[in-house]
Amino acid sequence: MITKRIIPCLDVKEGRVVKGIQFVELRDAGDPVKLAAFYDKEGADELVFLDISASHEGRKTMVEVVEKVAAALAIPFTVGGGINSLEDMKRILRAGADKVSLNTAAVMNPELITEGASFFGTQCIVVAIDAKYDETLHGWRVYTHGGRKPTEWEVTDWAKEAVFRGAGEILLTSMDGDGSKAGFDNRLTRTVSEAVSVPVIASGGAGNAGHFYDAFQDGKADAALAASIFHYKETSVKEVKHYLKEQGVNMR
Repeated sequence: MITKRIIPCLDVKEGRVVKGIQFVELRDAGDPVKLAAFYDKEGADELVFLDISASHEGRKTMVEVVEKVAAALAIPFTVGGGINSLEDMKRILRAGADKVSLNTAAVMNPELITEGASFFGTQCIVVAIDAKYDETLHGWRVYTHGGRKPTEWEVTDWAKEAVFRGAGEILLTSMDGDGSKAGFDNRLTRTVSEAVSVPVIASGGAGNAGHFYDAFQDGKADAALAASIFHYKETSVKEVKHYLKEQGVNMR
């Protein structure tokens, strides 16, 4: 049986961890290196580092910060934000990341997924999808540029395309749920999980340990990601994992 994973996320802007609601109203949440080291000790299964303004501002992910975060970790580490080429991927992986996360660049140039998967292996390529419910689609629309730009893609169509191109994992964020603490969008997560053959990470809306259980049971997620509830000590990775084990969830 595949074990479930709990993944804290560091949304980084200008060298600091930030958190907002539905991708706006950002507030400071601390130093990325200190938080990374803390989560490693707490028993997190992996860590995701997203330079959230990189694509929007058209600059590269902060390699120096990535190097420092990687040095503080013994767990797998995914980095995304402003990765637009094979050279960018090489730079991030050399800096200590285990995987790269592609979002805007992958939508704009799907061949980038194939190039990365061919060069590094599918296990190194995560495609992050920011999705928002759209009445005209009767489903979820994919957004790029940090949730600023709607695309023509419907979420399952894009997820299938990304996997076909070589994505080894999907990081799926509900823009509607982001920062709400009302629970993951399990209908969205289940829809994508059932459509693709690779692991899906649920993201957006975690408010308590029960929400993680729901993401695994109802959403059929392989992993669940959260930020603010961990950063602001509303609960801990340790507490969430303990609760899930008590509920019979097979944890790492």
